[in-house]
Amino acid sequence: MESLEQESVRIRGLLPSDLDRVIRVDERITGRPRGEYFRLKLDQNLAETGVKVSLAAEVDRIFAGFLLARVYYGEFGMPEPVAVLDTIGVDPDFRGQGVGEGLMKQLGMQLVGLRVSRLQTEVDWDQSELLVFFKKTGFRPAPRLCLDLEVQAAP
Repeated sequence: MESLEQESVRIRGLLPSDLDRVIRVDERITGRPRGEYFRLKLDQNLAETGVKVSLAAEVDRIFAGFLLARVYYGEFGMPEPVAVLDTIGVDPDFRGQGVGEGLMKQLGMQLVGLRVSRLQTEVDWDQSELLVFFKKTGFRPAPRLCLDLEVQAAP
């Protein structure tokens, strides 16, 4: 994969050596450490099976953000392929500098190359800053309803 450069933002493939940086950025965003989650996610995304996209963003050679996505074929009864954006994170020190937009642009270019025309993601209702970012990058509410069920053990 060629890297994408726009102004001072450089987008490249995520490397196993980026794990600690990903965890640090995520913790700065969420306020809690999720090291085991990202170890598992990076292992899955960097494995050679399936179609996955793992990207890193740098500003002046400093790790500034990351993105993890994957492509599914025939999910939820849909015959066409669909990409799912699992996680995107931009270090708070680099917000407003085109990092998130650069990551999304590179993801879009890769999905076009894979002939995938749909990208889906989920966001918590109260994450207004992320909702604004997704709206700015072209996301719209999906025409379906996601449902959750809290499964409890039988007494």
